[in-house]
Amino acid sequence: MSKHARSAQGRSARAAVGRVRIIGGSFRRTPIAVVAAPGLRPTPDRVRETVFNWLEHLFAGLPGTRALDLFAGSGALGFEMASRGAAHVVLVDHDARTVRALRALRERLAATNVEVLHGNWRSVLPPMPDGSFDVIFLDPPFDSGLLPAALAAVRRLLAPAGLIYAEAAERLDAQELSEQGWEVVRAGKAGGVHFHLLRSRPC
Repeated sequence: MSKHARSAQGRSARAAVGRVRIIGGSFRRTPIAVVAAPGLRPTPDRVRETVFNWLEHLFAGLPGTRALDLFAGSGALGFEMASRGAAHVVLVDHDARTVRALRALRERLAATNVEVLHGNWRSVLPPMPDGSFDVIFLDPPFDSGLLPAALAAVRRLLAPAGLIYAEAAERLDAQELSEQGWEVVRAGKAGGVHFHLLRSRPC
């Protein structure tokens, strides 16, 4: 490959990383610019397509549902949920630049069903009432080690029959999850991304 071709390929790859799109619903095909924030890793389009097919099947449609995107980043998961008719979607992020981008996108789309909160996830959760959400998205940076703590923290916020979306660098251990009171409903893998739908098991 020529130097020029390698350079062009590199520019193309960087451009692809910097933008994702909403796949379905009323905001379909809307591009989302990805802020260059530490640890920000948008969920790939093909993963979101699979996950939202699962969710729409399991809930028999998403209109009227309530969702929390706790490590919102680009907002791709939360805005996808809003696009597909969720009644209320809360996006949380600690990075000021990311929050500004999320709020700008909300205004551009006139997404009145979206709320964007700026803050640390641990401090944002306590005021939220029990059973507030039908779907909770957990997609922290893979190297943060936050997923187990976040899973424990959001359990009380999950509505009966609610689902957790969890993304990780490795497949989550079903036995360990069972011991923690979780059941794996669906799981998949795309490239280096392992994604799961979990539900709380009755005690």
